[in-house]
Order: sequence, then C-alpha cells, then structure tokens
Amino acid sequence: MIKNDIKPNILVIGDLMIDHYLWGICERISPEAPVQVVDIKNETIVLGGAGNVITNLVSLGANVSVMSVIGSDETAIDLKYKLDQEGVKSFLIEQKGRKTSKKSRIMASNSQVVRFDHESKNDISFSSVNKLYSKLQERINAYDIILLSDYGKGVLTNDLTQKVITYANEHNIKVIVDPKGSDYSKYKGAYLLTPNKNEAKIASRIDIENDEQLKEALQKLKTISNLDISIITLSEQGIAILDNNDEVIIKPTVAREVYDVTGAGDTVLASLGYALSTGNNIYKSVEFANLAAGVVVGKLGSSTVTFDEIEDYKATLHKSSIELHIKSMNEIQKVIKRLKEQNKKIVFTNGCFDILHKGHVQYLNKAKSYGDILILGLNSDTSLKRLKGEGRPINKQDDRAYILSGLECIDYVVIFDEDTPYELIKIIKPDILVKGSDYEGKDIVGSDIAKETKLVTFVQGKSTSKTIDKIKKGL
Repeated sequence: MIKNDIKPNILVIGDLMIDHYLWGICERISPEAPVQVVDIKNETIVLGGAGNVITNLVSLGANVSVMSVIGSDETAIDLKYKLDQEGVKSFLIEQKGRKTSKKSRIMASNSQVVRFDHESKNDISFSSVNKLYSKLQERINAYDIILLSDYGKGVLTNDLTQKVITYANEHNIKVIVDPKGSDYSKYKGAYLLTPNKNEAKIASRIDIENDEQLKEALQKLKTISNLDISIITLSEQGIAILDNNDEVIIKPTVAREVYDVTGAGDTVLASLGYALSTGNNIYKSVEFANLAAGVVVGKLGSSTVTFDEIEDYKATLHKSSIELHIKSMNEIQKVIKRLKEQNKKIVFTNGCFDILHKGHVQYLNKAKSYGDILILGLNSDTSLKRLKGEGRPINKQDDRAYILSGLECIDYVVIFDEDTPYELIKIIKPDILVKGSDYEGKDIVGSDIAKETKLVTFVQGKSTSKTIDKIKKGL
C-alpha cells in the first residue's frame, strides 16, 4: 500500500471550473410545455474540472499549487474562494473577455434533469501563455510532479502544453496528462497519459475490441506522444499498461458497486500523480489508482478520496457483501462521518434479536422507512446474557449479526457490550431513534441525543421468548 507519510509538492495546470448544483423535487409537469417543474430547495457549488483533481490531491495530503487562466466575473470569485478553502497556492491570470467555466445542473431526487454551461472554449491569449510559462520557470524546482488536466476549454494550448512538458523534462520532473481531443501529438514528451478506452480509440483511430487491438493502440499512443509509459483506463476492467517488454499488463479494477463514474478520471490522475511523486513504480501506482477509483465510483457526484477510505476499502475486498455491513465501533465512526457529509438521514434502533421472526422484520422495515440509512445496535453475547439470564443467547452474536446484515432494510450492524447502546448512540448521533411501542411513557436511552424518537407497534403474538417456549414444549 502507498504510504501517506510524505507530502509531495504537486502542480496542477488546466481548465478550472465551478460545478453548480440546484437541488430540488419534481411533483408536476408544467402547463406551459411538457417539461418537469422542479421546486429548488438547495444550491451548492464545488470545484470542477482541474479543480476536482486538486481536491482529490488535497484529500490525499499533498501540497498543491495551481496555474490557470480564468475570467473576471462572479464565477471567478467563487472559484478563488474555493481554492483558498482548500489551502491551494494559486497563480491565476484573469484574461479580459474570458468567461470562467461554470456548469449548472438541476437535480430532482438525485437525478440530473438538465445542465447548462457558461464558459469560454477558445484558446487563451499568447500573453496568458507567456505569463504562465514565466511563472513555471520561476517555480519549477518547487514541484515533485506536474499534472495537466485538459478539459478542452482552451487553457492547455499546444504552445503552452509543449513548453511545460519540455521545460519539466529538462528538470527531470514527470508530467502526467489527462488528455482531450484527437491529436495527442500535443502532449509529446509527457511521462504518461490517462485516456479512457473511448478517448484512446479516437486518438489512435483503432477500434479496441480485443487484446491485439488494445496492444496496438497502446503502442501507437506511446509513439504519437513519445511517452515513457503508455496506459489506457478500461473502466470496470481496470487499467492496461504497456510494459518495457512491449507486453500488455492489465491491473484489474477493484470496484464493488458503481453508483456514479463522474470524476473518476480526475481521481485516477490525482492518485497516479500522488503515488508516482512519492517514489512508487508504475505498477504500485496503478494499483493505488484502481483502489481510489473504486472508492469514488461508489459515491454520487464528483467525489474525492482519502487514505482512510482507501485503507477501509482495501480491507473489505475479501469480505462477502453481507459481512461488509457489519462494523466495529471504530469503523462506524468513519462511516457516519461520510454519511453526514452526504446529508443522509440516519435512523438507529437496537435489540438482541436472538431468534429472528416476522415481528422483528416488520419492526425493522418500519424503522428504515423513517430515513435513508438504518443502523442497528446489537447486544453482544455477554450483554444479552446479563439482560436475559442463563441459557441465552440461543444464537451467538456473529451469527445474529450476519443474519440481520442480510436483511435489505438494514444498512449496518454494530455489536456493543454494554447493557445499553448509549455510547454507540453518542457516536452515531442519529436523526431518528426507534424503539418498540412498549416504551410508551418510559425513559428511552439515547432520546437526549437523537433529534427525534419514534415508537413502533410490535406484531401481536410474535416474540423470541414465545418461540423458545414452543421449542421447549415440543410444539
């Protein structure tokens, strides 16, 4: 695994933009035209384009600098504010008449309805190119690696790109490029490019339908751009590398679930750059990038990745899908942090669930209906024995946790040893605390922490104790 005890100095040059989201709900069609009417509830902005590369590098712990050209407008103000928040050293040229890129998305129930863009796509001026290049010459020895994030918005002109690569090579600094367009001679002399399969098809003019064509495309791209290393990202299949013996090695992906591939290319560029800048070879770096991409495609929207998330993710790769839902106290803390960042409504309940029956399942399904995520606190064997007496539990804690984690309504199970789940509730700080209706009028543990407490009526005649009595009587 890549170590995170080094903070490399990484320069990003490319097309900066603001990703603007309008979040709302849609409950009707307009009477004016057959279109959805979205009632906007919230509005957010985040760094996009090369900015997403930057936020990924920051979250990995790198010292990041950025050079780019923007407009002199309100979007530029937002962009500079966001970069300052990330602690990035910025050299930004405001070019007269240029629009700072802003992509606005209307989202209804987490689905994108429409996107509209405000931006300039023409090449930056010769004056801007010269100013950026002069700044690079002044600062070149401050960087361990340079990442070029090309979104085709005009910052990375042929002239600037070649000047950056040539000057970096003279100082033995690797340049990694996320390319755009069909002419990769623009990136001649780079250490490596990170095209996806479709981008590689366009640039190489080779249909990549089999291993032979994949190898041919890798060879052609290496020749066109005079690369040290030639790779192609293959989405769920992983990353293909052309090794020194002219053989293709495919490092398989490690993604468990794919929710959204937005920003995955930015994460690959950032994680590869980070790994290579800290002295790792291409194979270890690609494995690290695969892990990082596996994390972000499991999130919604352009996302960043941290070392903790990568370590956690790597640890889950050899677990079954059910085991992934069983968390320790330490693990659930990290999960909760991510869930709250995603504004998920968290529901908590607890119990022994010694012998699972219909009443339990109905109760748990009702609990889940109150929010987005249901976390179940499960009494350990020692805790259950103290509560229920000798002869209990019937089923051991690992068995109970496994069965409960297999239920569709339960997102996570956490085993606790105390008589009550109070310490666990303090960690989770749920939005909704759910208990059975038999707690009506009683003090409920954790109700002082949760935002709201709800009581659920049990199914009549269904209980673990009655099931045990039936078994004892041979019924």
